[in-house]
Amino acid sequence: MGVLSALFLLVQTIQAAARPESFADLADEVSPAVVNITTSTVVAQGTGPGPIVPEGSPFEDFFREFQDRNRENGDRPRRSSALGSGFVISEDGYIVTNNHVIESADEIVIEFFTGEELEAKVIGTDPNTDIALLKVEAEKPLAFVPFGDSDTARVGDWVMAMGNPLGQGFSVSAGIVSQRGRALSGAYDDYIQTDAAINRGNSGGPLFNMDGEVIGVNTAILSPNGGSIGIGFSMASNVVVKVVDQLKQFGETRRGWLGVRIQDVTEDVAEAIGLEKVAGALVTDVPDGPAKDAGVQSGDVILSFDGQDVEDTRGLVRQVGNSEVGKTVRLVVFREGKTQTLKVTLGRREEAEGAIPAAQPGGEDDGGATEKDVLGMTLSQMTDELRGQLDLDASAEGLIVRDIDETSEAYEKGLRAGDLITEAGQQKVKVVADLEARIDEAKEAGRKSLLLLVRRAGDPRFVALSLEK
Repeated sequence: MGVLSALFLLVQTIQAAARPESFADLADEVSPAVVNITTSTVVAQGTGPGPIVPEGSPFEDFFREFQDRNRENGDRPRRSSALGSGFVISEDGYIVTNNHVIESADEIVIEFFTGEELEAKVIGTDPNTDIALLKVEAEKPLAFVPFGDSDTARVGDWVMAMGNPLGQGFSVSAGIVSQRGRALSGAYDDYIQTDAAINRGNSGGPLFNMDGEVIGVNTAILSPNGGSIGIGFSMASNVVVKVVDQLKQFGETRRGWLGVRIQDVTEDVAEAIGLEKVAGALVTDVPDGPAKDAGVQSGDVILSFDGQDVEDTRGLVRQVGNSEVGKTVRLVVFREGKTQTLKVTLGRREEAEGAIPAAQPGGEDDGGATEKDVLGMTLSQMTDELRGQLDLDASAEGLIVRDIDETSEAYEKGLRAGDLITEAGQQKVKVVADLEARIDEAKEAGRKSLLLLVRRAGDPRFVALSLEK
């Protein structure tokens, strides 16, 4: 036998050893803890659209009589049902599922693998991660499954999904971890992508590793037709565990809150402010809150939070949200070419949500040219008339973009007529001369670009524009 043949056989042997012969033992082990969930909701009759019948159709009178009979019956309410999945996490009856499975439900019935049914009550929900915690009262200890460490799951690892797809009852599907760290729409998203079949009704069911530990809660699929095409998403267990612990303890989530608006650091932004590494979270606004009290400023780059490096905005949001309310943490920020360490006592995000951060007020007009073309933009200093036209706050100050060259870098990076430039080079600008001075200073310092703070409808963001022709 040649060397290549021997190597080929060795690879085949290794692959065969890594592939499980069967998932049957694992399925037998965990099935008693997986549940079907049936919810029912009372809805009013006649809330949906009526039948669409062409005018003059022979069926027109029939449907009119049908609707009249419904009105005579008083549009009596009817009960609507929905199906989902879940799993037991403790012998005393705590059950995890998706929030969207039980949302607005008047009645929740849990069906166990044995066929036994129990009514459940809602302990707490978290729409941000689509997780809900339920509780049933059983006469004897229930079989349950433990959570595993989702951070140890590797792309290519075998996984098994269980649930109630399409209302067919208990069902098992297997696949691998297709990818980690997927984000769909939420700030706290950390989804495991898998090709294990997930369909309607699987929502809220567990995704197991080969040790029988739950490493994800099956939540969503990507599909053009509503059926499984091998792209499913399970919320990572390390996110779920923190949520479940808070729901169990408080009946609600209590996430840390820093109180800043942030954006990712890009290469041109890093160059504009002299930051060596493209990392961290760039602060665009600091409303009243913990960060402002601690001295955080617009234009700071948050490099470290509570001893952990900050890679990007998504990472910072998760780090802060996973922190204890009221905890004092160290924040390392990059400001004016140097790092500073600040101490911040975190607030509670749920109490702060809905607050609209206010723009920082500027000072009085200090003269200079009223309108000029700079960096591909026609800029004008603020006037009361412009404030009224653009529906800006009376304290708003800065340079208004009156027009913009559509071939310019500024246009390419999203600036538009009506935008308000409030800072350049992390200093306030009120007249065109201020911006020109910042440009000259940046060139003298050897900078290739200038950082602008731009506001649109009150929302701030930083944009770096090249100073090289």
